[in-house]
Amino acid sequence: MTVALRDTPVTPDVVAAHGIRTDEYDRIVELLGREPNFTELGVFSLMWSEHCGYKYSRALLSEFPSTGPQVVQGPGENAGAVDVGHGFAVVFKMESHNHPSAVEPYQGAATGVGGILRDVFTMGARPIAMLDSLRFGALDDPHVRYLFRHVVRGVGDYGNCVGVPTVGGEIVFDDAYAGNPLVNAMCLGLIRHEDLMRASAAGPGNAVYVLGASTGRDGIHGASKLASTELSADTVESRPTVQIGDPFTEKLLLEATLELIESGAAVGVQDMGAAGLTSSSSEMAARAGTGIEIDVALVPRREPGMTPYEVLLSESQERMLVVARPDQEPALMAIAEKWDLPCTRIGIVTDDDLWRVLEDGEEVCRIPVAALVDEVPRYVREVQEPSYLAEVHGSMPDPDEITRIDPLAALEGLLSAPTIASKRWVWEQYDHHVQTNTILGPGPAGAALLSIKGTPGALGVSTDGNGRYVYCDPRRGGALAVAEAARNLATVGARPLGVTDCLNFGNPEKDAVYFQFAEAVRGIAEACRAFDAPVVSGNVSFYNESPKGAIYPTPTIGMVGLLEDVEARPRGGGSPGDSLILIGRDGAHLGAGSLLAEVLGIVAGRAPAVDLDAERRHAEIVRELVRGGVAVSAQDVSDGGLAVTAAETCFGLPAACGIEIELPEAEGGPHGAMFGEDGARYLLVVPAERRDLARQRLDSGAVPWREAGRVTSDGRIRFRDVGERPREELERRWRNAISDRMETMEDER
Repeated sequence: MTVALRDTPVTPDVVAAHGIRTDEYDRIVELLGREPNFTELGVFSLMWSEHCGYKYSRALLSEFPSTGPQVVQGPGENAGAVDVGHGFAVVFKMESHNHPSAVEPYQGAATGVGGILRDVFTMGARPIAMLDSLRFGALDDPHVRYLFRHVVRGVGDYGNCVGVPTVGGEIVFDDAYAGNPLVNAMCLGLIRHEDLMRASAAGPGNAVYVLGASTGRDGIHGASKLASTELSADTVESRPTVQIGDPFTEKLLLEATLELIESGAAVGVQDMGAAGLTSSSSEMAARAGTGIEIDVALVPRREPGMTPYEVLLSESQERMLVVARPDQEPALMAIAEKWDLPCTRIGIVTDDDLWRVLEDGEEVCRIPVAALVDEVPRYVREVQEPSYLAEVHGSMPDPDEITRIDPLAALEGLLSAPTIASKRWVWEQYDHHVQTNTILGPGPAGAALLSIKGTPGALGVSTDGNGRYVYCDPRRGGALAVAEAARNLATVGARPLGVTDCLNFGNPEKDAVYFQFAEAVRGIAEACRAFDAPVVSGNVSFYNESPKGAIYPTPTIGMVGLLEDVEARPRGGGSPGDSLILIGRDGAHLGAGSLLAEVLGIVAGRAPAVDLDAERRHAEIVRELVRGGVAVSAQDVSDGGLAVTAAETCFGLPAACGIEIELPEAEGGPHGAMFGEDGARYLLVVPAERRDLARQRLDSGAVPWREAGRVTSDGRIRFRDVGERPREELERRWRNAISDRMETMEDER
């Protein structure tokens, strides 16, 4: 859409071009008591967009648990925070930058990292780690390789330049994401409780400042046009709506913001991210119950001739809105000068509950703050279960078709599948040790571990999701995403404290998508209550559709947990003669799983059943065995079932070691036991001298378990009565699957 002058007539076509429905426009007129001018229409198009206003999702999100004794800050601020003891809190949030990354992958990913960093340090917390959750189409597609390559570079370059390590995450490759990749970024920061800053424009008479980069035309309509609509067949026209990042300015802004918060010079701070100056100023006023007046003529600009419309809608990066008392201006300006950052007073906090915008003293916008923030339409739809679910649930392949699959050939195929294979090609581009907090970083481990300096404890953190499960069973799939994240924390000895989420779905105006979203939210809520892990922050990303269709519904869960004593972490390793103990029942579930999806090439059946009581009890026992040193390593059984988990466990042992797995006898062959993705299961490595301790604890815990195998000295991965392969051969397939594709195949933009 071409940006016009501020006196452009507001016609029905102009209203429609801004994504505002006729009934919504009528409501705007009612709230204003008049017709909006062109600039005001642009402002409403941002604040009432799905990306900013959550009009299709907010009512359902109220089902999430969001309180608890550990919660320091729940939803509603830039990020959430939970207590980690010793006077510290961890501040964390996850956000999406999906459509920008589809249009311009390097800058889309880079600015996604920049935005989530700012959400954390505007709270006064120093970022200590990043994680990412990425989803792409099949790597055999040259354009997918182009997107993958540049998204990874964007994530790595920005984080490396700012000096924040990327310590973990997940990467999935599936045709469902070919037309619409998902780029979700999570950030964590540490802060003392008393230093926590809120994004509030409190105190009429206080001054409003812009700190950081100047404002340009990049990112205009990023929230309302690019993030709140489906991708078109021609994405080139959307490139001007993608922001341009500058990590070096971000680093200066980080240090300056933390210093001004620590000094007490700021009353409130907010990132100027989605919807830029418009959202930051109006939301800060809404939180404080005040009004705000700004003069866009005072906003530093890097392009000539910008209209108020463009200044207000710009999403230029590396900018902060700061509210400060007038008597603190010298301190604020001194900090800005120290860090070589522009800092300009552009307005004032008022007591009239109005959001007023001037240009050289002439009023160009006059809108009640509540009309922008509190009066956003809320749509709650009543929809029926979509018909595709009955078809999916009833389309399991013939069991005879499964039994004809060679199990070891299937294992080779799974370990070579990019979703399961080693992500070494990615992690080697990230600095994951800067700041020296990283104890366990990227790799086969399901969770990262970060030291909390000044305390004996450590943070466990994981991101997880499974779009296939949610597509086949929305409610189960939502709960399983939470359970998987909790399992990953258990393997490093951490107990869950809180959750952030990134809910990636298609167009909510379509019945099937809205049903998927509503049911997934309910599943997430049930699981979070079971694990006592309230949702303290998050993001909804709708309209993830392209001419190729909608993505799988993909809620991504970021979970943070606490290991009170870092010395109780798993040490890894293993020796011949050590036991491999399977906690949980033997696998049987092959619906909607990796074996079917990767080997048979279908997505069908049901997601695994969810037993949240078993998930909680089994996780507690695993934590106890890890913390007590009874198990030297633990891994949850998930994608690819026991066979893949056993192989990955073997890859973590000394080079000469192998493993032998015993499988239960089952009618129809070993496929269910090897590849079933049933929940609440773990594979532990227990040294021979601690085997009796493990048995005693497991028997007293009344959980299903068995000794599934042992570590050997012959360098073979063996499934008794099925067959074996050299560890070296399987590990080579697993380790090189992605790098071989990226180094031998050409990309295509």
